[in-house]
Amino acid sequence: MEPTDLSLPAFEPGSVWLVGAGPGDPGLLTLHAVNGLQQADVVVYDALVGAAVLDLARPDCQKIHAGKRGGKPSPVQADISQRLVRLAKEGKRVLRLKGGDPFVFGRGGEEALALVAAGVPFRIIPGISAGIGGLAYAGIPVTHRDTNSTVTFVTGHGVGGEVPDGIDWAALAKGAPVIVLYMALKHIGTIAQRLLKHGRAAVEPVAVVSQATLPEQVILETTLGTCAADIAAAGIEPPCIVVIGEVVRLRNGLDWQGLAHGRVLDPNPLGLARQRETG
Repeated sequence: MEPTDLSLPAFEPGSVWLVGAGPGDPGLLTLHAVNGLQQADVVVYDALVGAAVLDLARPDCQKIHAGKRGGKPSPVQADISQRLVRLAKEGKRVLRLKGGDPFVFGRGGEEALALVAAGVPFRIIPGISAGIGGLAYAGIPVTHRDTNSTVTFVTGHGVGGEVPDGIDWAALAKGAPVIVLYMALKHIGTIAQRLLKHGRAAVEPVAVVSQATLPEQVILETTLGTCAADIAAAGIEPPCIVVIGEVVRLRNGLDWQGLAHGRVLDPNPLGLARQRETG
């Protein structure tokens, strides 16, 4: 069989590619992302982009850190956007590398609009969001027909680092069977209390995935009522993804990494009786 012609695009000078780096494992990069890294003159990267991903850039590529981490001194977003514009105006091929997907709590939309305002051509290259791919690596699907047909993604802190304003916690508690929280570790106690106040059960399963998809990955299974104390006791550190809901129980059957290390998986982790399907 002849190899497929992928027809990967050329990275034109004076343009910007907004690229999702995925949840961490460099093997989860898209072909477009790797293609861009191998052509870029400059890579402007976030704090969550690891060295193994950056090593895929060409050797003479300039690498500029522009990471934003909660509670630590960080570049101003407007300055990052203007730096992208300035570098592109200098005729460089600028790759803006963002953890996960640039359009999922990544401010990629803000940066793209700044490029539009400056007349800079750009390309969007989606990445695997940690709220999906990171949980999958942990053996937790965000949807399953026996547990939920909807899932809600929520940021755990606002622009100033506080619990975000504007969330209808009553509606979230009642209407979202599975909640995936990004950047929530700092406020997990407050978030849990708000959900409990509006009717979620204290025994509802919760999983916390730190350093998702990386060799340093740590997974804590807990409950909504005890998650804050359990996270503190375990010394879990960000970056983390938190998932709340019955899908967490599925890890007993889907922990593929645990299987490789001798874990015995449960083919019926939800304990459901199912008739044999035909047709």
